Amino acid sequence: MTQTGYIYVPAPSKENLETGLDAGLWGWRSSALDRAGARQVVQGLAEGDFLILGHRGPNSRVAPGGWAEATLQRVIVTQITRPLFVATDEVWPDDTYPERIGIDTLSEENSVAGLSLGADAMEALRLSANKQGAAVVSQGSAAVASLAAGLPSVQGGTGAGDVAHTGDTNAVAQVFVRREQQKLRRALIGARSTVACAFCGRIFPSRLIRAAHVKRRSEASRQERLSLDNIVPACLMGCDELFEHGYVYVAADGTLASGPHSSTTDDLRHMADTIAGRVVADFGTHRAEFFRWHREHTAGVSA
Repeated sequence: MTQTGYIYVPAPSKENLETGLDAGLWGWRSSALDRAGARQVVQGLAEGDFLILGHRGPNSRVAPGGWAEATLQRVIVTQITRPLFVATDEVWPDDTYPERIGIDTLSEENSVAGLSLGADAMEALRLSANKQGAAVVSQGSAAVASLAAGLPSVQGGTGAGDVAHTGDTNAVAQVFVRREQQKLRRALIGARSTVACAFCGRIFPSRLIRAAHVKRRSEASRQERLSLDNIVPACLMGCDELFEHGYVYVAADGTLASGPHSSTTDDLRHMADTIAGRVVADFGTHRAEFFRWHREHTAGVSA
């Protein structure tokens, strides 16, 4: 059964929090896991489980349930990509924190009310705060799904109707990937009703435009995922799929070219050739490295 772990991160640890999120890691001192079964809890977290990090809440020295209506300045939902392991390479500025787990950030929210997160989740975070950041675990992904359903969406609704918050772990993870896409769309497109596709240049209603990652999301770092330099408007009338699968790519001079696999069918080659030779919109040094990655790793072109 999927588990959800909760860790409270106090205000003085803000820099360590950012460093860990950027590196896709969370870590503990060995002495911290030696306390009162803390290591056993962390060892029980497996790949695919969720880890919720709460940052900057009120005084935790209150009675059980005392955080039910509190507000956390920040909540980060992550998914575990690598169970507990030991490493000593330098990651954090103040200490080694050799006992680590790998994490993938799925969603970040500010000013999260306890009523949205849920009483059980808030109590777990309060307990973690009183245990110097030890992980507190609950069974099932219901709390994570509740977070997706209850937090305000970027479009002003409740978010509950975006997708069904039932099913397996991967389905819940997709909720947060979609929320990230919504945030990127708002940053890239804003309130515009029509948008030009970066590849074909045609203007479409914004609902037919996707905020597309140049470097594949699964291969990008947290910073790269959220960088608008790695996001381009791609139309759903063909360009998004052509680019995503490497049937077209952007050459070093910013021009579009047909990928080596675009000749799979005559119609596919024709679609790719139709936009080949165009200069991709907003090309420059700020995007060049992302397009190089796509050219080499997705399209399979080394030049």
